Amino acid sequence: MATEPRRVLFLTGTRADFGKLKPLMRAVDADPAFRCEIFVTGMHMMRRYGYTVEEVRKAGFSNLHLFMNQIEGEPMELVMANTIVGLSRYVHEDPPELMVVHGDRVEALAGAIVGAVRNVLTAHVEGGEHSGTIDGLIRHSVSKMSHVHFVANREASRLLRQLGEHPDTIFEIGSPDIDVMRSPDLPTLSSAKARYQIPFDRYGLVLFHPVTSELGSMRAQAKALVDAVLASGHDHVVVYPNNDEGAADIFREYERFKDNPRIRMFPSIRFEYFLSLLRSADYIVGNSSAGVREAPVYGVPAIDVGTRQHGRFRHESILSAAPEPEAIGRAIGEALGRTARVGSNHFGDGRSAERFMEALRSEALWATPRQKAFVELDWAAAR
Repeated sequence: MATEPRRVLFLTGTRADFGKLKPLMRAVDADPAFRCEIFVTGMHMMRRYGYTVEEVRKAGFSNLHLFMNQIEGEPMELVMANTIVGLSRYVHEDPPELMVVHGDRVEALAGAIVGAVRNVLTAHVEGGEHSGTIDGLIRHSVSKMSHVHFVANREASRLLRQLGEHPDTIFEIGSPDIDVMRSPDLPTLSSAKARYQIPFDRYGLVLFHPVTSELGSMRAQAKALVDAVLASGHDHVVVYPNNDEGAADIFREYERFKDNPRIRMFPSIRFEYFLSLLRSADYIVGNSSAGVREAPVYGVPAIDVGTRQHGRFRHESILSAAPEPEAIGRAIGEALGRTARVGSNHFGDGRSAERFMEALRSEALWATPRQKAFVELDWAAAR
């Protein structure tokens, strides 16, 4: 008798995590031993951010469950609570054998909570990394609620060991987005420019997100960034911020970009096309993880503004700037003066999907205890 395929449920709430998880989704979908299912929620379902659920549909995946977990401006804790309710009902009806969550968003935390409470084997992708503000707390919380970990590198593995995770549950596969970044099938720069009607020969990218622990200064920080971008006299491609609290302040300042011929602004850019634009950009400026994760892979100068990415890996291509117009302007000038580009393999070599499937094909993974134990480090040996 044929064995039923194991159901693997991926949770995606943003354009970014879908782009990163897609290589893993495709690998699972291509293996008849597994059934790939995707719970689509968060920013994907919001018109303001480009209604990127259509991007998920166009990727060709069959087993989608769509859930609207918020209205614009709803507090993060309610977004998380709504996600728990919707996902819990879905999982209760037909529990998957494995649930996969990514990163440090509230949707990932909701998924990990549901998995832990309902005893569904839950895997966290890209845990064990430092990130600033509330994101770091969420990321480590997701790891503690998850049973299995797919991390980018040895440093992430060590950090999870410090959190008490068992070494047998940690798999170093690299960051899945590197698989896409190293792919020979990325769109050409000309096709990316044509798709998004970008007329610039040279340009910088702007991605700036709210810092939820600094809401009182978000308007001033966004103003400083917009002031510096406009004063630079350079062409820029701007992508909307995420939907965390504080986004409204950023949007108010972004109104100053409208009708400016040196600015092209988008709610969302499909991940593969974004990578093509990033690879050929003069620099990326803002506080997105794309500046400290993806940009170094290509050696593209990144201007990291403010505190949101404090504690992250710092490649030589990354410049730090206080959220002040003069500091950001100086960093833009320095970035434009850099000609040599040295890429980084710190987060992977482009084979994460292959390693992910090796783990899924191992019976040891499926035997992972749902009752977690805290594994203390041998501090004497660690010294």
